[in-house]
Amino acid sequence: MWLKTSLAKTTETFFNSFQKIGLRGTFNLRPRRSVLSDSKNIIRGKGVFFVIEHLEPKISKWLYMEYEHSSRIVGRDRLIFTNIKRSEDAEILSDLGFVKSESFVEIFDPEEIIILDPKASRELKPEDFINKNAVIIGGILGDHPPRGRTQKLITARAPKALSRNIGNGQFSIDGAIYVAKLVSEGVRLKDIPIKRGLHIRLGEKAEIFMPYLYPLRDGKPVISEKIIKYLTSDEIVEDEEKILREEANEE
Repeated sequence: MWLKTSLAKTTETFFNSFQKIGLRGTFNLRPRRSVLSDSKNIIRGKGVFFVIEHLEPKISKWLYMEYEHSSRIVGRDRLIFTNIKRSEDAEILSDLGFVKSESFVEIFDPEEIIILDPKASRELKPEDFINKNAVIIGGILGDHPPRGRTQKLITARAPKALSRNIGNGQFSIDGAIYVAKLVSEGVRLKDIPIKRGLHIRLGEKAEIFMPYLYPLRDGKPVISEKIIKYLTSDEIVEDEEKILREEANEE
């Protein structure tokens, strides 16, 4: 019988650990995109932008993998990272899209954006994108159970903006971007297959259950292959042990 490792007990520890693990020295990145310092330096009229409002204290390995996958889904020229305060984070992300130190509320007018919020009362539809320049997605790692951080940290800051949900539950950042991209291209939510929950095997006798919503593409969940490899590797154990040592030293 498979040993089903509860996300609330084990994978939640992984999530908390990822938020503390930095990337410097782990990824060899060479920036190819210039960092945008001018808040008005945004190209209009070439389709909708997908904006990730970064809200985690650090760019953990897990978070970077979701950001990287998001970039592959929509393309570097359509992806903007906002609220990037640390220069080292800007350098890391500049390879994936445009990088802004300002928050989205300082760049876009509320009337020209859509905010993806799981707590929004109405579903996203293609017509919502008329006269819109950007869709805002929270750069937040998922919580189980959800804490409603998108509503508190994003939606509440732009009350005049259009807020929409893409389903009854939480998506990963890259999964939410994939769904938003399809809807922006005219696909209805009801026509996008969704899988609730994902089982990832850790060996012959164990697995992790991820209690989130995953869009399906060609019958397979839209998730970064790097995340799956990371979860099933010894690296995640090594990272956790490193964090435990660091926390013990701080005490």
